[in-house]
Amino acid sequence: MMAPTARNVPALLQGLRAEGFSGTVRVSGLPGGAIHLRNGLVGAIETPGAPTATSALLTSGRIGDEDWLAACAAEPDADRLGGHLVAEGLIGAAELEVVCTAAVFDAAFAMALSPPGSWELSDREPALVAEPGVEPRQLTEETSRRMTLLSRLWGPPGELTRVRPAPVAGAGPRGSDGWLARRHRDVLDSVNGRRTPRDIAFALGRGLYAVMLDLIRMEALHLVQWETRTTADGRPSTAPRVPQADATTAAPAPTPVPAAPDAAPLPKRRPGGVSPAQDVGQQKKGGW
Repeated sequence: MMAPTARNVPALLQGLRAEGFSGTVRVSGLPGGAIHLRNGLVGAIETPGAPTATSALLTSGRIGDEDWLAACAAEPDADRLGGHLVAEGLIGAAELEVVCTAAVFDAAFAMALSPPGSWELSDREPALVAEPGVEPRQLTEETSRRMTLLSRLWGPPGELTRVRPAPVAGAGPRGSDGWLARRHRDVLDSVNGRRTPRDIAFALGRGLYAVMLDLIRMEALHLVQWETRTTADGRPSTAPRVPQADATTAAPAPTPVPAAPDAAPLPKRRPGGVSPAQDVGQQKKGGW
């Protein structure tokens, strides 16, 4: 199927939203990924850059492997798998919606960390989708907010995904006495100087963005330290090493703000026709 011409992925999705498109958009690049749309809404995104909803459910142990395999055998169409999981009492409808929706936002953020390449449209591919799905404009705004916040707290978010944090020796207690949240302890236990934030996210079945925020928080508490970061040509990076916020408090989530002009590079334009509906939203600059 020929891909429509659009300025960037958000503009593409906005045009497909106007058309009520149901199908899959495959985006090339590193990490690239597959965006699954249902009636123009983003139901799921699969990318090597972030755990999927399936990974989050299985890695966390929320649903056991045997129960999952039995559910998949009983309902082979992944689009209807969520309803089957709820009907079997394996997970509540509200919890499943939260997990699937969070995975969509996290995957969009992961894809925005590197410039996308070209894209192409295909027919519907079954996927465990959020119901009813996420509005493309909302997805773009939240992705921009996350990129802006991480840039302010740490530096280039794409660079943060490549560092390999190490635990600080003799950093003090981190048990269950309440001074360190459980989610921070889990991340800290996964830090070994070899894993990147993306590795940790997959190991825990947690969102990449949440893991990155937790690592920034723990560096401020002197629980982890970064390796010496270098640029592609081997020169030391000049990006800020430490959070630019109060090290004794977690950084609050700001209200959504417009993305900086260079928050995410634009992909190359792809030849092909475009209908008036597909052109909707192309005036929006930047984006993933």
